[in-house]
Amino acid sequence: MDTSIVKKTAKLAKLKLTEDELAKYSVQLSNIFELFESLKDVDTKGIEFLSFVEINNLREDISEPSLTQEEALSNAKNIRKGGFGVPSVLGKAT
Repeated sequence: MDTSIVKKTAKLAKLKLTEDELAKYSVQLSNIFELFESLKDVDTKGIEFLSFVEINNLREDISEPSLTQEEALSNAKNIRKGGFGVPSVLGKAT
């Protein structure tokens, strides 16, 4: 695998990687993909599907006092349209 996928992922994660790190992570990512490919060869015939029972451990939804909008935004470096302004990852902000 070439380093293009690692470069793109590092850019999205805003990581600055050296050429050595790019090469190292490309090899590691290739190894991971090869392991996933090898799962296709596993014989799963006769294995019963396992289902898991979900247990609802959520608390009751009770409204409690919280920060006002002004308090929540008081230390924000970038406020946009009454909320937290963050850099766009997928394209231009709307």
